[in-house]
Amino acid sequence: MAEAAARPGARPATLVLTALAGVPAIADGADLAAVAVEAAAASGVRPESGDVLVVAQKIVSKAEGRTAFLDDAKPGARARELAAAAGKDPRLVELILSESQSVLRCRPGLLIVVHRTGAILANAGIDASNVAGGAVLLWPRAPDASAAALRGALRRRLGVDIGVIVSDSVGRPWRLGTVGLAIGVAGLPGLVDLRGRPDLYGRPLQVSETALADELASAASLVMGEGAEGRPMALARGAPYARRNGSAAELLRPAGQDLFR
Repeated sequence: MAEAAARPGARPATLVLTALAGVPAIADGADLAAVAVEAAAASGVRPESGDVLVVAQKIVSKAEGRTAFLDDAKPGARARELAAAAGKDPRLVELILSESQSVLRCRPGLLIVVHRTGAILANAGIDASNVAGGAVLLWPRAPDASAAALRGALRRRLGVDIGVIVSDSVGRPWRLGTVGLAIGVAGLPGLVDLRGRPDLYGRPLQVSETALADELASAASLVMGEGAEGRPMALARGAPYARRNGSAAELLRPAGQDLFR
């Protein structure tokens, strides 16, 4: 990140994040646009064009009926083999395989896979936290489409054009802890290409690309929480970006450029 004194007369940059209050338990078929509008009103916030709504993957998956039950899974030979190596329930591993393009790594307690969307993460994003016993949540089938559908519904209800991010918490290969990750994006760039723009001394930037959607998802996770807070929606205001309709897919590093597969 560049270090410099503020230019005389420059306006301060401000990003305001508000976790929306009063989001109810979400069931299959829930109208997330209606939930967001009511939660924003309860929080004293009126969405404006240019805002970004960050929505936790869990409630999107619940609304889309992406709940799976371990007892319904029928483990095959590959699932049983990987389950033995990873020390996992073979039924869970079968679900992981059903959501994955390929398995990259397997060790005790962990499977790293290429998800059907192309994202690389542990256990295909399948999670049992904040879900009733015996059930797990799968990612939305098409998270970018989920974000676009919610954006369209909000625009019809509110008459404003806001961006939408579907976020999930993921680990990283070189650092401890989880951060928010944009798995679905609509109405804003996923990736902002700064190459060719001048730095403070007029030199053109050579490699700088900003993962805008990921940075907003991670920032929003600080106010949304990770456990029993019950705050799965947050509104971001003041995000610096030129408007265009992007996607989470544009954030994926092409396999040919990946040095670690």
